[in-house]
Formats: sequence, C-alpha cells, structure tokens
Amino acid sequence: MSHEHLETTLFGEPEHHEPRRRRRPRQKRSKGRSVLVLIVALVLVGAATATAFTLLRPVVASILGDGDSGAEDFPGPGDEEVTVTVKQGDTGESIATALKSAGVVKTRTAYLDASAADPQGSAQIQPGTYTLKKGMKAIDAFTALVDPANRSVARQTIPEGLWVSEIIQRLSKATGVPVADYQAALKDPAALGLPAEAGGRPSSYEFDKNTPAAAQLKQMVALTLSELKKAGVQPKDYTRILTVASIIEGEVNGDADRAKVARVIENRLADPNGPTVGLLQMDSTVHYIEQKRGRAGTSDAARASNSPYNTYRVKGLPPGPINNPGAASIEAAAKPADGPWFFFVAVNPDTGETKFAATQAEHDRNVQEFNAWCSQNKDKC
Repeated sequence: MSHEHLETTLFGEPEHHEPRRRRRPRQKRSKGRSVLVLIVALVLVGAATATAFTLLRPVVASILGDGDSGAEDFPGPGDEEVTVTVKQGDTGESIATALKSAGVVKTRTAYLDASAADPQGSAQIQPGTYTLKKGMKAIDAFTALVDPANRSVARQTIPEGLWVSEIIQRLSKATGVPVADYQAALKDPAALGLPAEAGGRPSSYEFDKNTPAAAQLKQMVALTLSELKKAGVQPKDYTRILTVASIIEGEVNGDADRAKVARVIENRLADPNGPTVGLLQMDSTVHYIEQKRGRAGTSDAARASNSPYNTYRVKGLPPGPINNPGAASIEAAAKPADGPWFFFVAVNPDTGETKFAATQAEHDRNVQEFNAWCSQNKDKC
C-alpha cells in the first residue's frame, strides 16, 4: 500500500488528490467518515478495556494478596464478635484488608464495592476500634463502620499545668510506652512539629491511647500551636507567651483572675525600678525548680536557689515555660487585663480567692489574710 493510500484509509482522501469539481462534496464525506472511524475506534478501545478488566481482575486481586475471585460475600449476619482497628490515614484498601484478615468479610472486593457505592459514607469513617462480627455481609460491615456509635476510642486526659516530667510519667502509665521513649522524642522538638520559636516544650490535653511516644507528643504540639494561633500570637512571640501562660497556669485557680495575673507579670517586667525592681517573684517557678507540689508559699532556702528559673533572684522571664498551659492561660497571656496591679496573693488557696494590689502597703494587708489562712492550715503551707 502506498503512503497516499495509507493516508486515505485512516483520515479520508487528501484534498490535493480530488478533482476540482468534486472537492466540496468529497470533503464532507471524508470528514463524516473520519468522525465515524474515531467513534468506532473509541468504542473498540472501551470494549477492549472493559473485557481486559473483567478477565484480569482476579489476577490483579491475587497479586495484591487478596485472593478474591469476584465479589463473593458472606450471607450474614455473622456470629463471633471481633474487633477491627481503623488507623489514622487508612485507605479503603487498608480497611478492606483488615476486615478480610479478621474474617469479617469474605472478600476485599465485596467491601470495596459497598464502599464505592457510598463515597460520602466512606469519607466519614473515623480512626478507632470497631466491634464487628465474623461472617458479615460486606454492606453490613461498611454500614457499621460509618456509624460513629460503633466507634470506640480510648483517650487519656492530661490536665493543664503539669510539668513535663509529670506529663511523660502519666502518659507512660496510661500507654505502657517507656518513659525513655518520651525523653528521647523530646530531644528532637523539630520532629514533633514544634517551631524553634515555641521554646521546645509541648503542651496539650488529650491523645489517642496506644500511640507511639513521638506521635502522642506531636499531637500535643499541634494543639498548642492551634491555641497560640487562635489567640493571635505571632511565631516570634511563641516562647514569651507560652512562658507567661505557664506562670499564669501555675499561679491561678479561677479563669477570672488569669488576665489580671498576666497584667501583674507585664507591669513587673515593664518597670525595673518598680516595687519588685523587675523581679517576677512567682512561687510557681520555685515549685518548678523543686519539683514539689502540695504546699502554698515557698521557703527561704528555695527562694535562694541559683536556678535561672528562680524569679526571686533572676530578673525577667525564666528561660522557658514551666508547665503545659491551657487555652485560657494562653489567651490571658496574649491579652492581659488593664490595671495598675503589681501584686496578688491567694488569700484562701482552698477556694482560690485572690486579691490584687497596686501598692506594697495594700499587698501587705492581703498577705496578712494569707498568713491567717496558713495558721489554720499548717499542713498546707
């Protein structure tokens, strides 16, 4: 076949081979025939693809380790209870594999078909542990996973204000992960998602149980960064705000006083010649040095410590946060109340009643109330 004949067969006859008087009608027929050839070709390709998929599907399934041959399914409803865990980031393929391995569904294909029929429901499946049955119909297993009522997530609460040493001890006890794992993870703050501006100390409240140490701490860091952003804190101020917030957390019981304590801190820092000559004089930082809780006030010996966290001897803020502050303390540190106060004291540590003062004389009177409380609660002072 000549080159010209090949062109004619595929695309219609070339324009330069047509007699002039027949050019226009022949051109119309060649365009129509070209479109027809294209449509037929697409149909043939589509049919070939569908046939190939039908023939090769069992082969592909076996390569994937499925062993499915078609969408074989259990009749249901199932019998023996079994738990299946959906992990963060699991795909439909991963879930299908887990269900088949647990004996919940007969084939991965059956589950994937049920999932594909409801894309919106598939997107709603959350990480967690689900109690299902062996021998379920795939659609029933899928429906059970979509329903949040069937989801069980074990969680451990971490209260605000704990020191890092207390946090990792509590996490270790709850999960069985060795304390050493947390200590190792803390040595690489950047790997936990903590910017250098945040001071290298994670802070949070809850985490999924049985998660590796680094992943737990990473979740905590993410929550802290989220709270900082909500409070409108700029990255360059992360360390400062977290440090102030941690002192507030260690000093205050009630939310109403947090912004006022923040103002006391800022007033002392802003006036190196003021009543406290730039010293914060916060008991919470001394308690952090001693790693002791349970008593109000501090001893003369503790206040004599050479630690950079001793705000009775070292002016300005300590090197970093002393605990994990909560959202309310972060908000207060970012937005202190307006006021002239330089002093505050919890006159009744049991109830958290706190009094603020602008002058030393006023503060001395408030301290007398605290001393009176201590004389009646000697085991707490």
